[in-house]
Amino acid sequence: MIRATYPGSFDPVTNGHLDIATRAAGLFDELVVGVYDIPQKSLMFSTKERVELFSLAVAKLKNVKVAPYNGLTVDFAKKMGAKVIVRGLRSATDFESEFEMNMMNKHMAPEVEQVFLVSDLAFQFLSARLLKEVANLGGTIDHLVPQHVAQALRQKLGR
Repeated sequence: MIRATYPGSFDPVTNGHLDIATRAAGLFDELVVGVYDIPQKSLMFSTKERVELFSLAVAKLKNVKVAPYNGLTVDFAKKMGAKVIVRGLRSATDFESEFEMNMMNKHMAPEVEQVFLVSDLAFQFLSARLLKEVANLGGTIDHLVPQHVAQALRQKLGR
């Protein structure tokens, strides 16, 4: 059995994140989505909210669970018994930063592999940061996130 982790801040989960999670769930026996507890960026949603939003989004995927974590991603992967860390790539810029992270992770935990999945063309432009900016300025984001996430965003923004 091969278990993988898919880590991120997911503030909030987008259809691009779901695309990667769904595809990874098809490749591995189990997938644990790791919602990073304290990233070095300002968050719109609490860790608990982000875990709940992602859990609802993947509820139909029986081999996926969602858990919060803090500390090193490789430590989370080892704690979950994962042999693989899944990361999504949208662009060459993503590859450069992910490559550096992969090399550091490999240095710290050579037994944990990293697999990169290229985003579906429909989501290559999509980032949670950009999504929040559009939503905050009154733009339509319903086609970019699950319905419950769009509703949560509107609620957070007082709309």
